[in-house]
Amino acid sequence: MVETTLKNNLIINVSNIIWSFDPNNKEVLILLIKNSLGKSNDKWGLPTTILRKNESAEEASLRLIREKIGINLPDFSTEQLATFSNVNRTQKNREIALTYMTYLPKKIDLTAGYGAKDAEWFHVQYSVDQYLLKYQNLIFKTLSEKISESDFYNNIDEFNNDKHLIADHELILRLAFNRITNRLDYLPTILLILGDHFTLKQAREVYATFWKEPVTNIDNSNFRKTHSHLFIEIGIEHGKSGRPAKLYKLRGLLDQK
Repeated sequence: MVETTLKNNLIINVSNIIWSFDPNNKEVLILLIKNSLGKSNDKWGLPTTILRKNESAEEASLRLIREKIGINLPDFSTEQLATFSNVNRTQKNREIALTYMTYLPKKIDLTAGYGAKDAEWFHVQYSVDQYLLKYQNLIFKTLSEKISESDFYNNIDEFNNDKHLIADHELILRLAFNRITNRLDYLPTILLILGDHFTLKQAREVYATFWKEPVTNIDNSNFRKTHSHLFIEIGIEHGKSGRPAKLYKLRGLLDQK
């Protein structure tokens, strides 16, 4: 994380969990960067920036995307996750993290920008009590469900090595995964990573990751019965062999809340 000292040595960071989807591997993606500045040099973590005096946290969350990977996003593409303010979350100055989630409908090519040596899409897989983020020979994990938040912060030094993400980013990601999983039955904003429209099979492929089960375990007919109220049918999929699949889009998100 880049450091800057504000009043009373308080540093306000803005971090962004950027989601996307790989249509070839049928896997959910998360963007991680390899840092090039400060005490986090050479360590991987979420894209993070410092909140400037002349911008809102939402503006900072979009700015860091422009600076880190060169993408301009409209305001509606990002939503607030939570604030992390435990006094033990960083070793030096008091740092508070405001966190956001952004959904990219296409797996774009990445170019590392300011403060980043590298930026890569990590494929999301899962184990019993945590999610795995994989890119080539790199594997990072979300914080295990067996570890409480208080235990994590009280022993945060044990996570300060190259096997782990920066600071408390594993905890931040655990909350992000839990938030999305808990909303799948009434507010599945994660499906925005599929674009403006999708098939039920594509929706099931995304759901399978968060439900931690093979997509073949999710029956299409049952899924339609239990989740069709969340979608609007808009047409059929053209240009593919076989019976064309129906296309859907998310109902108005405000109507689902």
